[in-house]
Amino acid sequence: MKLRVATYNIHKGVTGIRRRPRIHDVKLALNSIDADIVFLQEVQDRNEMLRRHADYPSARQLDFLATGGYEHLAYGMNAVYPHGHHGNAILSRHSIGQYTNHDISDHALEKRGMLHAVSKVLPPRGRRGRDVHLICVHFGLIKRSRVRQAIALADFVEQEIPGDAPLIIAGDFNDWQRRVDTLLRERLEVAEVSVAEALPAARRSVLDRVLPWRNGRDAERGVSRTFPSFAPWLTLDRIYVRGFAVRRVEVPKGLTWARRSDHAPLIADLELR
Repeated sequence: MKLRVATYNIHKGVTGIRRRPRIHDVKLALNSIDADIVFLQEVQDRNEMLRRHADYPSARQLDFLATGGYEHLAYGMNAVYPHGHHGNAILSRHSIGQYTNHDISDHALEKRGMLHAVSKVLPPRGRRGRDVHLICVHFGLIKRSRVRQAIALADFVEQEIPGDAPLIIAGDFNDWQRRVDTLLRERLEVAEVSVAEALPAARRSVLDRVLPWRNGRDAERGVSRTFPSFAPWLTLDRIYVRGFAVRRVEVPKGLTWARRSDHAPLIADLELR
């Protein structure tokens, strides 16, 4: 049973400085990715200020992104402000039976959530499907916060999800130092989806001096650089899987993708074991 998944931080569907809407570009990006399940971060599901723009969709942001491709969706509201709110979301072509958003905020200034959903993934000819657990996260900017959030994630998986259940964890981990990567892989026995690419030796030596925690690991085990989208070199966006074989991984790059968000999407073709 094959499954294409993607994780994408859409930066609230606006540009970084002028805060101009680019939600139509995000919609085109999702059409191009053509994934069965998409994990989204920074979905600004209500923003009354953006609605002042003439070309802004009349539907709420998540419904607009789901139209025409995704019948099933889940949304976890994290940050709330006078003119709207934003959070994580999951779009799926397979049914989502239940979903719950868990508050994993580490302090009052950064509202963070962990969106857990269970999707019934059916094979093409409709034979008996499998329940696949989906977790969409967006970790904090402070290292100690990320570690505590990773521990909360691991505790939840160990306590609430059967050990033999297929599992996909995806999102923006903000883990540019890769401090929580080992914790998640060892405690949950998950595999990180990554692009097999090696840096040129000259560039690698410079990065190793500037970023000593790398120790050449990116070149050895493959990486998935997704940020910033105009010249990706940080592995902020990740996908971890359990119960799946990874067949193909891609990070689309180029000017078109840089115009759609400050993050590039991470796309993986999986096969359920």
